[in-house]
Amino acid sequence: MSAQAQLPSIAVAQARELFFGQGADPAPWIAPHISRSWQRSRPVDHHAVDPEPMALALLSERREQAVRLLNCAQPELDGLAEHAIGNGCVVILSDASGLILEEIGSPDFLPKAQRIALQPGVEWSEHHRGTNAIGTALAEREALMVLGGEHYLEQNGGLGCAAAPIFTGRGELAGALDISGETVRVNTHALGLVRMAAQQVEHRMLLAEAGGHVLRFHARPALIGTAREGLMVIEGGRIVAANRVALELFGRSWKDLLDLDADDFLGPNWPRMEYRRGLLTLPGGRQIATVMERSSTPGSTRATQRRSVSSVPSQGAAETDDVQPLLHKAVRVLNEGVSVLVNGETGSGKEVFSRRLHAASRRSAGPFVAVDCASLPETLIESELFGYEQGAFTGARRKGMAGRIREADGGVLFLDEIAEIPLALQTRLLRVLEERVVTPLGGGQGVPVDFDLVCATHGHLPSLVEAGRFRADLMYRVAGFTVTLPALRQRDDRHALISRLFLEAGGAAKHLQLEADALEALAAYRWPGNVRELRSTLRSIVALADAGDAVTAAMLPPHLLSGHVAHAGQAPMSEPPQAAPLQAMTRHALDEALKACDHDVAKAARRLGIHRSTIYRHLARQRGKPAAD
Repeated sequence: MSAQAQLPSIAVAQARELFFGQGADPAPWIAPHISRSWQRSRPVDHHAVDPEPMALALLSERREQAVRLLNCAQPELDGLAEHAIGNGCVVILSDASGLILEEIGSPDFLPKAQRIALQPGVEWSEHHRGTNAIGTALAEREALMVLGGEHYLEQNGGLGCAAAPIFTGRGELAGALDISGETVRVNTHALGLVRMAAQQVEHRMLLAEAGGHVLRFHARPALIGTAREGLMVIEGGRIVAANRVALELFGRSWKDLLDLDADDFLGPNWPRMEYRRGLLTLPGGRQIATVMERSSTPGSTRATQRRSVSSVPSQGAAETDDVQPLLHKAVRVLNEGVSVLVNGETGSGKEVFSRRLHAASRRSAGPFVAVDCASLPETLIESELFGYEQGAFTGARRKGMAGRIREADGGVLFLDEIAEIPLALQTRLLRVLEERVVTPLGGGQGVPVDFDLVCATHGHLPSLVEAGRFRADLMYRVAGFTVTLPALRQRDDRHALISRLFLEAGGAAKHLQLEADALEALAAYRWPGNVRELRSTLRSIVALADAGDAVTAAMLPPHLLSGHVAHAGQAPMSEPPQAAPLQAMTRHALDEALKACDHDVAKAARRLGIHRSTIYRHLARQRGKPAAD
C-alpha cells in the first residue's frame, strides 16, 4: 500500500481511538458526515453481534409493501449488477427503514456479505447497525460513502459502501441503493453510479404515482423525456409533487414548492401546454421548455398530506370505484374510535385497504403497525404483541422489547388474520383493548397506549365463536364495523384495475401496450388468488415482454386462456382448480427466459428480475434432486 493510501486509514484509526477509546471528539480526523453519524450511533453497542435475517414470511410482507419501489428499481438493479459483478461487489436495495429488500452481485462477495448480515431481511439503519452507507445515507438524506473503519461496528471494518437515498415526489424517503464490497473496491465512481441510479428510480416512481397533470420541463429542450428532466405534478390546480431535478431548476425545496397554487408559480398559461412542446413563460419573464401530459393514474401523490378519502394512496393495489364507498364508511367509523374488521378472500387486498384506511384517518400522522398473526409461532406471538422486560425468558434481548402494541401508540394497530391468535392470548388482548394499558411479559409497570384498531381475516368469526375457537366478547370488540372486500372476479372495475396494475408492474417503465384482447382475457379469468395472483402474473408478463411490445392475448400464459372464466357476481368455485395456475405460469416463465438466454442462468435471472438461486431451484426440481443451498 502506498503512503498516500495509508493516510486515510491512519486518520480513521486515530479517530476511532479518540472516539471509542477516549470518548473525545473525532471530528478533526474524519469526514463530517461520519462524525455526525458516530455521535448518533452512540446507543448502539459497537461490539454488537450480527443479527439473523427476519422470517421469509415477514420479508415477503415487507417486499409486498414496497412493491412499487421494487418494480421501479429493478432496471437499475440489473444495470448496477453488471458493475458489481465485474468488481467483486454486491448491489443492494433497501426500504426507507434500511431493511434490505434485494441483493444481487458477485458470487465471490455474496457469502462474505452474508457473514456480516449484509443480506435481505436485515435492517441496516443507524439505529440497528450504527454508521453504514445505507443507514447513514437515509439519515443524512445524501449520497455518501462509508469506507473501512468509518463503519461504527468493528466487524464491518473491511467493508466499503456507497449509497444514495431514493425520494418520493413529496420529499419522503422511499429507500436507498447501495454498492458494497471490500474497501478497495468501492470509490467515487461507485458513488456516482448509485446517485445516478437513484435519480432514475425516482423518475419512474413519480410517473407511476402521478395523478392529474404531469409537467415535464428543462432549460435544455433535448433533455425532456429523459431521466434528467424536471417533473412536476399538478392536481386540482396545486403543485402536489416534484422531483429533485425540478427543485434544482427552480432553486426550491420541497417544503417551499409543494401545495403552491400552480397559476401563481407557473403563470396562468401552463394548461395550454397540454400535449405540445413549447416555451412556457413564468412570472418574472423566465422561459423554460415544457410539455404537459394528463396522467392516466388517479391522483394519489397528495395522500400523505390530505385527510379526504378520495386521496388515499393506492399502495400498489389500485383501489378504484368498487372499493371507494367502503373506504369512505370505514374512515368515518374509525375516526370515532370504533374498531374495523376487514373480511375478504386471500389476496383480495385486505392489508392494502387497511393501509389506505390509516392514511385517510385521523391517525395518518402516526404509525401503521402491522402484525401477521398467522406467520408468528404461538410461542412468540405473546412477546411480539405485548413486549417483555429484560430477562423475561431465555433468549430475550438484553434490554427487553416494547412490543408491537406499544409501537402503535398514536397510530393504527393492524392485526392481520386475527382469527389465528391463540385462544389463551385472546383474553389478554381483550383486556388491553378495553383498558388501553399494556403490561409486558416479566411484569413491570403497565404502559398506557392510544391507538385505533383495524383487523383482517379471510375466515368467518361467528363460525369460529360457535366452534369455541374465538371469544365472542373479543369478536364484538374487534368487529365494531365490518368491511367485506369483493373478490377480484366480482369487481365491476376489473378492467381499470388490471390496466393500472399492468403499468405499475413495469409496463409503463418498459413502454408496453396492453392490447384489448389481452385485457379481456385477463378480466375474464377467475383469479382464485385475487389481486395478489394478478400482480404476480402481470410481473411475469412484463418481464417476458421486450421494451415497446404490444402485449396480446397470444402472449399470455396458456392457463389464462383455458376457459376458467368468471363474470361479475359469480360465486366462488366449490373446488380449487385442478392445476396450480400461478405455479404453472412461473415455471413457464422460467423455461421461456432460459430458452431466450441460451440457458445462461445469470442472464435469465436479470431478464426476469429475480435472483439466480430461484432459477437453480427450478432446474433442480426438474432434475428431481434437492436444490443446493
